Amino acid sequence: MIKIGIIGSGAMGSGIAQVAASAGHEVIVYDSDPVAAGTAGTTLRKTLEKLVEKNKMDSAGAEGILSRITFAGHSARFSECGLVIEAIVENLAVKKDVFSELENIVSPDCILASNTSSLSIASIAAACKKPERVLGIHFFNPAPLMPLVEIIPAVQTDPARVTFSKELIDTWGKSTVICKDTPGFIVNRVARSFYGEAIRMMEEGIADMATIDWAMKTLGGFRMGPFELMDFIGHDVNYKVTETVWEQFFYDPRFKPSLSQKRLYEAKRFGRKSGIGFYDYREGAVMPAATEDSALGQLIFTRIIAMLINEAADSLYLGVASRDDLDMAMMKGVNYPKGLLAWADEIGVDMVLDTLEALYLEYGEDRYRPCVLLKKMVRDRQKFYPN
Repeated sequence: MIKIGIIGSGAMGSGIAQVAASAGHEVIVYDSDPVAAGTAGTTLRKTLEKLVEKNKMDSAGAEGILSRITFAGHSARFSECGLVIEAIVENLAVKKDVFSELENIVSPDCILASNTSSLSIASIAAACKKPERVLGIHFFNPAPLMPLVEIIPAVQTDPARVTFSKELIDTWGKSTVICKDTPGFIVNRVARSFYGEAIRMMEEGIADMATIDWAMKTLGGFRMGPFELMDFIGHDVNYKVTETVWEQFFYDPRFKPSLSQKRLYEAKRFGRKSGIGFYDYREGAVMPAATEDSALGQLIFTRIIAMLINEAADSLYLGVASRDDLDMAMMKGVNYPKGLLAWADEIGVDMVLDTLEALYLEYGEDRYRPCVLLKKMVRDRQKFYPN
């Protein structure tokens, strides 16, 4: 069983280390900040102790996981590893420097992976002398709980290393999907509309935040509404992902960030973690009540779900991922109640297209342009999942 290396001891790095160690691997974690590494070790022990207290793990299992994780004081320990996963700051220049240095430490056969959520794997791989061994392995936070892992080969990646990595991560009890090296990959690309269209309707005064959240939970079956979810993720993360995806898609209007969220980001109103975001979570604050109007709720749901399905259909049309991987990614990566392409069949592809064409006609904006695949499917009376 190969040793696993993790660069970065933050929430993602520690979480991935826990997953790998739980699967029986020896894991070496390195962080350039020794204080952060020490804190991570303490936090990990407390996390496992809580799992033992809740009878979700026995003490022997917890100690076994801890015994297999080493917080190393130097990156030279990665010479022992067969796979190293980088989980550091979302900065392309920093990641390229790390991969370039890492290549001088690891063995010739070691696979190098990035846990980036939206940056180009091809660009990261280009920093290496052997770019064919570089790929993306994107876990979702918290890594021990979230089942989805996106496997992203760059144009340079050796297919055999993709197969090996997918099969390895599958043995860790994860659900893996293969996707093209495009901005946001599957989940962070397709999900932009869940946030962006909700903010747009709020800014236009069509409905307030609480009403939009109510509609998506009550009529759509989503576990959290878009504003609740953005506050939960944190605008320091969610806004920056939106901005990165938009820039990397050459400023395509479909992914355009909102000024409303940008102002929260600039004001450091990151959401739950800071006590205030779209909603106020501070002591004594009163949460706003939703307007539980069924007609308004249906309008909200129809508009957002049509935008989500449009992006999923476009991703399928452009070969970002397979139909099944696209639907599984949204259910297991962001807990959507249904796969979007299956949902399109249920709603009616023609109804989705009608909604998009009406929005496009009303606004005259490219953000509402319907995917070519939807047009072809309606013309040919096709479904995503034929009987």
